[in-house]
Amino acid sequence: MQAYNRPLYKWFNLIELGQLTLPRFQRFEAWTHNEVSNILRSMLRGLPTGAALILRVDGPEQFRSKYLAGTPQDGRNVTEQLLDGQQRLTAMWKSLYNLYDNRTFLVSIDKSTIDFNVNPSDYLESNEIEVVAQAIYEKKGSRYPIWVNDAKECWERGLIPVHLLRPDDISKEKKAWLKAAAPEDIEMREFLDDLIDALRERIKHFNLPYLELPSTTKKHVALDVFIKLNTSSVKLTAYDIVVALVEDAAETSLHELVDSLAIKVPKAKDYADLPDLVLDTVALLQDIIPSQAGYVNINYRQLVSEWDDLVSCFTKMVDLLEEEHIYDEKRLPSYTALPVLAALTKYLPTNADQLGNARYLLKKYLWRAFLTDRYEKATTTNSLSDFRKIRDYLLDKGEYKDIPIFNEHEYPAPVKEIISDAAWAKNRTILGRGLLALQIKCGAYDIADNTPATKQSVHNREYHHLFPAALLGKADVPNSKVFSSVNCALISWRTNRTISDKNPMQYLLERSENCDLGEIERDRRLRSHLIPIQELSVDYSDFDSQETKAQIEQDFARFVEARSILLEQAARLVYNGEQLTTDRVYAKIADLQQQ
Repeated sequence: MQAYNRPLYKWFNLIELGQLTLPRFQRFEAWTHNEVSNILRSMLRGLPTGAALILRVDGPEQFRSKYLAGTPQDGRNVTEQLLDGQQRLTAMWKSLYNLYDNRTFLVSIDKSTIDFNVNPSDYLESNEIEVVAQAIYEKKGSRYPIWVNDAKECWERGLIPVHLLRPDDISKEKKAWLKAAAPEDIEMREFLDDLIDALRERIKHFNLPYLELPSTTKKHVALDVFIKLNTSSVKLTAYDIVVALVEDAAETSLHELVDSLAIKVPKAKDYADLPDLVLDTVALLQDIIPSQAGYVNINYRQLVSEWDDLVSCFTKMVDLLEEEHIYDEKRLPSYTALPVLAALTKYLPTNADQLGNARYLLKKYLWRAFLTDRYEKATTTNSLSDFRKIRDYLLDKGEYKDIPIFNEHEYPAPVKEIISDAAWAKNRTILGRGLLALQIKCGAYDIADNTPATKQSVHNREYHHLFPAALLGKADVPNSKVFSSVNCALISWRTNRTISDKNPMQYLLERSENCDLGEIERDRRLRSHLIPIQELSVDYSDFDSQETKAQIEQDFARFVEARSILLEQAARLVYNGEQLTTDRVYAKIADLQQQ
């Protein structure tokens, strides 16, 4: 491996000619606008930005090529493949050609430091160059903010567009910009002309050195160098590395496979990042711990050969989740359960009765994952253990009692005392989201417009305080209680605005007055959220009195107790694999009251 120097304009020439490409296993463009600004700043200040790594191509390509983002897509003979340096070169190209959709980059000059008696090159040596990433957007065919496209307004702010610095023949474009930027000030225009030329020289001749692997380098050696070089600086994700390893082992693009999965099972990506979900599921199917340490042990040829099975697993996983009214990542109680569920669907029997029993078992598993602390820690180890034991049970090779998550002593159903302390449902806590999932499964009809929480409507729902936060704040109720899952209901944003911070009794009366069937219909909707109606039916007038504050605190405590009991019974039903309906929950409560 040899090291060479290469100025930026020569890198750009190779890109324009299509002679420099990326191996297709390379990840996608990933840099933020801050990272782009930083590298432009380094270039203009003459600071190093590291070295690139290329694989020489003197004949047939060892790796199928793809082009850098934003570059010409009509290349000829590929002579080099970029193994490391994609993000840097993409940032340089797109910023200098002004190709970003939501950002444009500008050089910032402190106009107060300008001295016409100082040569612009000397001026740059004695002044720090800054780069600004300006957010832009399009509306009705126009680009905003307007001043970005106005040379005079740009320069009034001391800004020069970075795209004027690209190493092309831009003499006409530069002349027009200068004339517009300083129409009346010839001296300033001449200074600016020389300043831009000085900046352009820095960009044009900026050295981006590179290491070159000869064309005779074996494919596995090139990949090994690529992985080690990138891993050492923590640039690659585990998925990026696996993509490269799949390319080596099976000569197949994992990127393309995952893209095809997103097309065949589009709902899968609603629940998680598909690459992560794919790796975790594949690891389990190959009896490997679903972690970064485990991915390196994946049989990548097997991954490719069994891809159709994986697609089928994801299809069945989505079906099971939707049957349980789990619709998206935002309301998913636990990601850990997803790859386990997906992998287990491979072992579903075909016999109708056996299939029904197996699906019942998987749903029972799902809710225990959502309502217990099984996956609060040691998640990857526990998920592999659960997968193995449930798989063996489905294959008639294991015992039900040996399945860890079904150990009711170790992982009991949540009781009311635990439920009452569950965190706000919007937070990423398993039990908080699990309790919200119970409500959605019961229908969670909006208390104003009567729409159920469906896959289509749930995205428009908001997290509503049943006892308003402002009301509880006046009674000095701790935030941990105010923002508890027990005090939360998922309702439409319109209904949330209508209710606002009104007293519970007030908004309940309004709902009964505004629906055709009055209190009967209103109560049905409330029951679908597992809300105790009597305990919510409270009203207050004199908020400043100590008596009222004490009453609010007492009423809220009674509400929390009553709703925790309702949620406990709902949790117990799904925990045991029984059908969950509001009628069954309230029937359970009635039985308890009679005992």
